[in-house]
Amino acid sequence: MCVALPAALFGIVSCAGTNQPTTDAGTTAVPAIARVPSADPSGSPAVPAVAGATVAKAALPSSGNAPGGLKEYQIGPQDLLKVEVFGVPDLNRSVRVNSNGQISLPLLGLVQAGGMTAEKLAADIAARLAKDYLQNPQVTIFIEEFTSQRVTVVGAVKNPGVYPLKGRTTLLQVVAAAGDPTTVAKQGSVRVLRNESDGSRKLLEYDLEAIRDGNLPDPEVLGEDVVQVETSAVKATAKQVMEFVMPFWIFAP
Repeated sequence: MCVALPAALFGIVSCAGTNQPTTDAGTTAVPAIARVPSADPSGSPAVPAVAGATVAKAALPSSGNAPGGLKEYQIGPQDLLKVEVFGVPDLNRSVRVNSNGQISLPLLGLVQAGGMTAEKLAADIAARLAKDYLQNPQVTIFIEEFTSQRVTVVGAVKNPGVYPLKGRTTLLQVVAAAGDPTTVAKQGSVRVLRNESDGSRKLLEYDLEAIRDGNLPDPEVLGEDVVQVETSAVKATAKQVMEFVMPFWIFAP
């Protein structure tokens, strides 16, 4: 049975279907889908089901850390979310999380999103819609930008600093965002320090030249990673020699 949405808002009668929405396998956003069952035939009110994340396997990164491991990623301020309610296009929209961790949605007003996973937020929105507006709503949350996640780039790059992660970001992309390596960079030894779930830190090392040449895959960087581009002692010494010798060459007869 369909439930009529307020005519003042949409002027239509909407209902949620039973088919599960699909995702484009090429997208980097991973959906979390929540369903709320319809009322029991006995007349008992519908009880929200415990949401189980349904994800497009082709879009899942291999790592389990945020933002790669989106199932456990906690939404934060300035993240960009795409909210979809299957069968009700008027409720679909992209919203950015405000500084208080809230998003604004039609019918529901302000909804707390900060600190929640996409799965839990989808379940919460579905439960709110099922209470007053829709029967068996299917809500999908796509995390389009992870601006609450940062990566730090230090060492022999032109613009070291802290950079936001917006979706899936690779090592080459974050080094390019930092202005690319300097002339004294040791590109064959780029280190990534990564926080593990047990509180320890893992040290990973990559050959940036081999990655750029296509000989090695370009790895994904994750939130709170520290990327360190090493300085080549040979290149640094050669640069110092050239800087010392050049003035003499210029003024030599």
